[in-house]
Amino acid sequence: MTVAAGLGSEHYPPATVWRALWHGPNGTAPEDIILWSLRLPRLLLAALVGAALAAAGVAFQSLLRNDLADPYIVGVSAGASVGAEAALLRAGGAMWLGGLGVPLAAFVSALAAMTVVYALARRGGRVLVTSLLLAGVVVSAFLGGVSTLMLQLGPPQDAMHVLGRLLGSLQDATLAQGGVLAAFLAVGLLVLLVEARSMNLFALGEESAQQLGVETERFKTVLIVTGSLLTAATVAFAGIIGFVGLMVPHIARRLAGTPDARRVLPLAALGGALLMVWADTLARSVMPDGRELPVGIITAFLGAPFFCYLLRRQSRMA
Repeated sequence: MTVAAGLGSEHYPPATVWRALWHGPNGTAPEDIILWSLRLPRLLLAALVGAALAAAGVAFQSLLRNDLADPYIVGVSAGASVGAEAALLRAGGAMWLGGLGVPLAAFVSALAAMTVVYALARRGGRVLVTSLLLAGVVVSAFLGGVSTLMLQLGPPQDAMHVLGRLLGSLQDATLAQGGVLAAFLAVGLLVLLVEARSMNLFALGEESAQQLGVETERFKTVLIVTGSLLTAATVAFAGIIGFVGLMVPHIARRLAGTPDARRVLPLAALGGALLMVWADTLARSVMPDGRELPVGIITAFLGAPFFCYLLRRQSRMA
């Protein structure tokens, strides 16, 4: 993060970054102003978004017992975007409940989307890969249509701002947003760590988990709610960013050398944070004329080939 903070239209060595941190947000040097007002809030939000999406990916992959599960692929991100869009298009919507209105609206719609996808994909006590992917595509397509309709019916001056925000961007990051997202992330990670043993047992199958003492219905509800909460918080502040929750849990399991959720979750959160910090740094630095790419484009370029690899591997195994 220190190196990433120094990269951009103005480059600063790590010593300058640390000096600006020491001076605090009231520093008067040009580098102090640039780092504290622009880059540090953005880096903080990027790290928190990546950690939250990776943790949500671990939750959904454990719940569905499927390596292809991801908040973006199963339609939860699309669901959260509808709620966030509705709140943002409403006059003063971003200020509901002291700034919590957008994430809470996103949470409600994300929870509804995940519930529908889970119900559609479940057959005979199992979640089938084909059903999961088709349900995610259908729900995402429908919710995408809802989002487009809302933008068309909303005020034109607000539509472009909301659209740009929901495409996956950290341009409007603030320290206050980072504080709110940090609270959501702390709650979500705590719940998932408490449920880590149940996640390990659930991987053996629902019936086996029940025999080993897991209250499976309560467990599934907790994971759906927690994964939706983490996803909704990221969409509310950074828009739809795909494939982080797909890629990072796989890398974390490889690094941990075990599928044990108690080891995978912390590694996934750290890996997601690192991935998003560098994806956002690339998004704001790659264009030569000072323009920025939506960070969702960077993660899509990385995640789509990764998804294809996993899909082919599962087909060969089947």
